[in-house]
Amino acid sequence: MGRASRFGAGLVLALALTGCTAAAPDRAASRLDEVVERGELRVCSTGDYRPFTYRDESGAWRGIDIDMARDLASRLGVRAEIVPTTWGDLLEDFQDRCDIAVGGVSITLERARHAAFSEPYLAGGKAPITRCGEVERFATLERIDQPGVRVVVNPGGTNEEFTRGALDRATVIGHPDNNTIFQEIAEGRADLMITDAAEARWQATRDPRLCAVHPDRPFTFSEKAYLLPRGDVAFRHYVDQWLNLALHDGTYQRISRPWLGAG
Repeated sequence: MGRASRFGAGLVLALALTGCTAAAPDRAASRLDEVVERGELRVCSTGDYRPFTYRDESGAWRGIDIDMARDLASRLGVRAEIVPTTWGDLLEDFQDRCDIAVGGVSITLERARHAAFSEPYLAGGKAPITRCGEVERFATLERIDQPGVRVVVNPGGTNEEFTRGALDRATVIGHPDNNTIFQEIAEGRADLMITDAAEARWQATRDPRLCAVHPDRPFTFSEKAYLLPRGDVAFRHYVDQWLNLALHDGTYQRISRPWLGAG
């Protein structure tokens, strides 16, 4: 091989190794670009977990995370399309049909195996909610985990996972509709539910018969975040930057105030 040929071969190899060939794209494909080109942000949500997500009888979607998703879509210059799902089907539906999942989604290692998370926006944990006259009776897991105590759960999410893992002697009752589950407690068909402290607080403001049990001292630690496609660094970076701004420029406070009374 002549000197010029060796130089040419070396140049081609160097360009290939550095990713600088003429045919190389300027950037890797990202959901960020797909969403903008599509003109639509597809948002998975369960619609049954107030104050984060709620679908009323008319089909209208409301809640803190629904409004946050709409704000994200508006910043991208697209519309938000809400895709209904359930807690049991959340991961499968998200992977097949959505760009982001919102609605009080807790960060778990199992979910992190299949998807990525945004930076967290709320910290909390699991706490009981019961009838106000029973608060002291259910102040600890030991008191809850007794024969004859009826603990109601919504199937498929972290509430059921924690409840079934923590209790051996109490009776665990599944209730498929998270929008009506608290009536089971208020009307005496169940004794309590263990849910996220934020939901326990909010539900207690909706029904004077119900009281959250030490929501400032939950049984566990958890954080809420938005579910994102695994491996898409550009899209996650954009969502994280948007969320950071929203948490500090008054956007999140404005959206959450009607639900949480946040200042």
